[in-house]
Amino acid sequence: MGVPITLVVPCYDEAARLDPEPFLAALDADPDLRFHFVDDGSTDATLEVLESLAADAPPGRVGVQHQSPNQGKAEAVRSGVLTVLDTGATGLIGFWDADLSSPLEAVALLVSALEADPRRTMAFASRVQLLGRQIARNPLRHYGGRVVATLVSLTLGVPVYDTQCGAKLFRIDTDTRPLFSEPFRTRWLFDVEIIARWLARHPGQAWREAIVEVPLPRWTDVGGSKVSAVDVLRTPGQILDIHRYYNARQHTRGPS
Repeated sequence: MGVPITLVVPCYDEAARLDPEPFLAALDADPDLRFHFVDDGSTDATLEVLESLAADAPPGRVGVQHQSPNQGKAEAVRSGVLTVLDTGATGLIGFWDADLSSPLEAVALLVSALEADPRRTMAFASRVQLLGRQIARNPLRHYGGRVVATLVSLTLGVPVYDTQCGAKLFRIDTDTRPLFSEPFRTRWLFDVEIIARWLARHPGQAWREAIVEVPLPRWTDVGGSKVSAVDVLRTPGQILDIHRYYNARQHTRGPS
């Protein structure tokens, strides 16, 4: 693709679901791609699977980070991104779900979306069911996601369609580290917090050029989600808390 890309892949008890072959194939197909796996205190053989994958990959192309005890997906992503940035990484950085419900071929779509406009700094994969697209989602999760996206759109004032798709890419710039520098307030809605943090740094309408959603050609609900019913019930209150917290920071901080 011509630009360095590092994808952080959070993993928790993924030994039975994580297939190394697509990751290795993606590395062979794109010499600029790198993976950084974060084993988030798994209780199964996830760490062994990741270490084996790293051994089979080209040298320096796969990193494996272990943190214990389990701290949740939000912290695994945050820690992984900061670890990569600390190496002096350039180009693009993002995160991707280990189950590959979003296929790795979609990485090129997100890269193209960023390269199409230098003002774009974030590209988010979006699960939009359109003619010619193969988006296989559990109906309950789909409608729950629509409720979440609607609440986020209303509270943050950004017409986002899909906040929770686990495939996102960011241009590494002066905004990147601040988006991940402090722990997230939520374990599940950290994607929403990323948007809120960016908006707090850039009040106004700058998001119209900076953030782009990219419809996926296919997406498969693999199952085994770590999101509980309690997490879902807490969602409205957490979205409101995110809005209040970062909106207050925007007014006290001002644009940077």
